[in-house]
Amino acid sequence: MFFKKQTSCACGGACSEKEAGEKVSEEISSIKVLGSGCKNCHTLKANVDEALKELGMDISAEYVTDMEKIMSYNILSTPALVINEKVVSTGRVLSVKEIKEIIK
Repeated sequence: MFFKKQTSCACGGACSEKEAGEKVSEEISSIKVLGSGCKNCHTLKANVDEALKELGMDISAEYVTDMEKIMSYNILSTPALVINEKVVSTGRVLSVKEIKEIIK
């Protein structure tokens, strides 16, 4: 498996296309921390913010506390981490290192 980004387009490389036999890495467009406002949820949000800072990414994580929105992700426990609308972790506080590995 190889990851390739197309950089010859007019946008300067912000877009990408899948070419024959090659996988294209997905750019992160949104990161959400789902939680009720407890200490663990705040800790996960802080760890996500730190991971993004260490990776030099120009994106900020959204902290979602609205229970109706949280329920729409069909999770059973918080805190939860959602990247590009895909739930990647529930029920535990990930470390900065773990978050960086998921984002990479």
